[in-house]
Amino acid sequence: MDTIASLFSFITTPVSWVIVQFHKVYGAIFGPDTGWAWGLSIVSLVILIRICLIPLFVKQIKATRAMQTLQPEMKKIQERYKNDKQRQSEEMMKLYKETGTNPLSSCLPILAQSPFFFALYHVLNGIATGDTIGVINESLLASARKAHIFGAPLAAKFTDGSSKVEALGASLTDVRVVTAVMIVLMSASQFYTQRQLMTKNVDTTVKTPFMQQQKMLMYVFPVMFAVFGINFPVGVLVYWLTTNVWTMGQQMYVIHNNPTPGSKAQAAYLERLTKHITNHGKARKRSERTIIKAIVAKGRDRNEFERKFINGLNKAGLAAQADGTVIQSESQAAVQTEDGSSASGATPKRQQPKRQSKSQRQSGGPKAAGETQSPEPTSLSKSDEPEDAKPAAKKQPGSATRSKAQSGQRKGPQRPKSPSKK
Repeated sequence: MDTIASLFSFITTPVSWVIVQFHKVYGAIFGPDTGWAWGLSIVSLVILIRICLIPLFVKQIKATRAMQTLQPEMKKIQERYKNDKQRQSEEMMKLYKETGTNPLSSCLPILAQSPFFFALYHVLNGIATGDTIGVINESLLASARKAHIFGAPLAAKFTDGSSKVEALGASLTDVRVVTAVMIVLMSASQFYTQRQLMTKNVDTTVKTPFMQQQKMLMYVFPVMFAVFGINFPVGVLVYWLTTNVWTMGQQMYVIHNNPTPGSKAQAAYLERLTKHITNHGKARKRSERTIIKAIVAKGRDRNEFERKFINGLNKAGLAAQADGTVIQSESQAAVQTEDGSSASGATPKRQQPKRQSKSQRQSGGPKAAGETQSPEPTSLSKSDEPEDAKPAAKKQPGSATRSKAQSGQRKGPQRPKSPSKK
């Protein structure tokens, strides 16, 4: 144990120093020897570490989504070179290099937390054994050994015997009840975090072995936490429960505001975004414009939910632009009403001409209101010229029948093809 502690001495001293600084603040409020002072110091340490790891968490999200996108290509490579493992590995590395994807990026937050976790474990173990470690001196050690959380000392474990627990000033029943409740909460929070990831934030259009592995880990991780949790001190359980709750809340925020494309969470998000933009007529937040910009850039590669989003904006008379903004659509221009106001988003109706009566058509009446009647006489109007002055057209047999059969012939006086000779 001393060898392992010495390996993490480079991080044990900073962790103990941070805990002591927080203890000074909370000790002035709740008392230096209380469990609240030491427990909140551990919680504050977790929050500080997780805030520093936010950039790694963002990289983890991007790497996980990139891996989900590459799953179909990876499956093709595995099927193509299933008998040649070396060539399969080479093609996989080539695919990672071309796409700029690193499979280890999805594990960065866990790997980055590991040194702090082991350092805190050894600090609390030193408190349990009565050994000073890092910047924790004798007086701080005595204060930490007196601290209890709901009757359980910070350094007590579920597997500790009654003699060791009594030496820390507590009862075995209190220690086991508190540690059992914390282990259950720790495992339940881990299970819920993984479950909401699989049920809400996974691209449902891609069915790959990666998804099956994630489903298996959803059940494996809580069991592992439960098994190893019985050997963790109460202070470490406080640390791990706090980091699990932080992860759960952080993931809920990401799923709600920046879901994975093609997931159920994206469908719900785009539905909310459509209502929001329709009510306000524009995208008000920078994050909304970023997502709209990405959807527009996809073009024909949009998934079902993204196409539904674009169509919803079009129906509302809006159009998404390449820069992520939303403007009034030209195809849904505003229509001026009778009182001069504009009805935005309304499509002008096509007005059909009024149907004329037979007498109006025969008398050459106006076709529409406001039109003046043509001064030219129609075919049924009497002409002022005498009948003798009119050249008579040479009638040919069957001409009347043919004239009725011809379509598209202009009504009215017809010019004779050749004047008749008397």
